[in-house]
Amino acid sequence: MVSPQSPELENLSPANGLWIRQLSAPERAAFTATFGGWMLDGMDVMVYSLVLPTLLLEWHISKGQAGLLSTSTLLLSSLGGWLAGILADRVGRVRMLKLTIFWFAFFTFLSGFTRNFEQLLVVRSLQGLGFGGEWAVGAALMGESIRTRFRGRVVGTVQAGWSIGWGISVILFTILFSRLPHEIAWRVMFWIGILPALLIVYIRSKVQEPEIYRSKKQDARFLDLFSGAQLRTVLLAAVVALGAQGGYYAVTTWLPLYLRSSRGLSTLDTGSYLFVVIIGAFSGYLTAAHLTDVIGRKRTLILFAACSFFSVIFYSGFPISNHLMLVLGFPLGFFPSGSFSPMGAYFSELFPTSMRASGRASRITSVAEPERSFLRSSATSAGILPLV
Repeated sequence: MVSPQSPELENLSPANGLWIRQLSAPERAAFTATFGGWMLDGMDVMVYSLVLPTLLLEWHISKGQAGLLSTSTLLLSSLGGWLAGILADRVGRVRMLKLTIFWFAFFTFLSGFTRNFEQLLVVRSLQGLGFGGEWAVGAALMGESIRTRFRGRVVGTVQAGWSIGWGISVILFTILFSRLPHEIAWRVMFWIGILPALLIVYIRSKVQEPEIYRSKKQDARFLDLFSGAQLRTVLLAAVVALGAQGGYYAVTTWLPLYLRSSRGLSTLDTGSYLFVVIIGAFSGYLTAAHLTDVIGRKRTLILFAACSFFSVIFYSGFPISNHLMLVLGFPLGFFPSGSFSPMGAYFSELFPTSMRASGRASRITSVAEPERSFLRSSATSAGILPLV
């Protein structure tokens, strides 16, 4: 069997044509599984933001408590990414992918049965473990299964699945809240969150452990991430991830809040504006995914980060009307979301085998070996980055 990263397989497909049609069967299966998982993950996570106004009224919870519900999920997602990454290096990527998908689907479903703030806080926090773990394991699986020349596009396109899941949750919200009493509709929204568990059936039948993982399996030494020259890479990658996450939530959450309160823009509260932002996010993910393989991971990340920065300057420094804001919702979704597309492939390729190989590190003796080197540690490295 030929490795997905080997020169032999790189030359099997023609250089022209739609890239997704050039993927081999194992590559396509890994892509489908991770895309579906991240799309449904996005659907489950965004349900909370949609039902929050109903919970504020029904349970009489404060805005501070509502913020705590979101914060707890994000904090536990960082821990989930850490733990899932370590376990994936020991028990397998596919096995952990199935577990994390089931985990976040189950606790999303369970959220529909909660009766007060305290119960939802516990359940939402536990959901975060699977939410963070799914991406850490999925990024490792894609890195080991997809050839270098397609890897950026595949990982970036999987990111686009989040916006599709977001759109699905909005459609479900519109239908359910127009047909059911609100005190029932929000629970049904959470109950539908069990659907991602069905993806496990596909993964069991179609997705296999990458050959690189099966042939090069070894015990991971997690603390090696923080030793020697590798520590500098981890810290710099953490700063990049911190900037991307902080910038994303600042631009997509706090900037609209500022424009709504300071400028009195009512467009921000309409479904049309939300639709434009989602379309912008989807387009940003796909555009950056393509550029990642054309101009490089680092250049794409810098380009989209810079454009996000200048967008904020424009929004905050120039007068904007409601009609103009509706149009500008597109770049508000496009640039901050697109910044994430190159990060999966870029971060994976920063981590060499030596950080885990201990005394058994081997010399790189072939063209394919450098790729095998960073891929052996990709699950652990992908797991630690969400901690920032």
